[in-house]
Amino acid sequence: MLIVEELHLLLLRPDGRIETAASVHRLYGEIAAVIVDLALHGQVRVTDEKHPAVQISSAEPTGHPVLDATLARLTPVDGTRLQSLVMRSKLDPLEDVVASLVRQGVLVRGERGFFGLGAQRTPEVDPGPEVLLRSRLAAVLAGTAAPTQADLTLLSILQSLNAAHPVLRAESGGATAGQLKKRIAQLTAGSPEGDAVSKAVNSAVAAALMVAMTPVFVAATVT
Repeated sequence: MLIVEELHLLLLRPDGRIETAASVHRLYGEIAAVIVDLALHGQVRVTDEKHPAVQISSAEPTGHPVLDATLARLTPVDGTRLQSLVMRSKLDPLEDVVASLVRQGVLVRGERGFFGLGAQRTPEVDPGPEVLLRSRLAAVLAGTAAPTQADLTLLSILQSLNAAHPVLRAESGGATAGQLKKRIAQLTAGSPEGDAVSKAVNSAVAAALMVAMTPVFVAATVT
């Protein structure tokens, strides 16, 4: 399963809606995750500079519909700064991710909220993959299992979205939000798996969130 697919399962509530803590900025996290997936598959590279850009390394199809659809959308904006990309709604992989998870038998398309006019709910029909995923992350947080690239990417993106604690409350072993944040930072800094691509992506997510929140801060100051 792709990192972006695992992230989506973590962000999805039992009723098929996105977790409240991440609903507004889910876009940033899922675009970031699919860029890491593409990098791991050798399709893109994230440049090593202060403001990294994403460059296409190979336009050859991977055979995975989520990756190939995202790659096609990235091609016209080849070389664009990463922070800009994670904020582009046209790169949102949501529909492709949902379709992929439905094909795998993990999700099912349900009703639409708000009297049929809202977003379609996509509840899980096979909880097995998420159960295994959460067990894996719980072991990583407890220090009983070594983290993989996917584990660290998921943990870091969740933290960047300020959603790690509400999403992983049960898996954190009773840790407070502050303690979990420190644990994730420790894992990322202390593991060779926490490579430059993941760090650049998570920095971009954090920066995008800061940009998104700036009007709120300004409004609060003026008020």
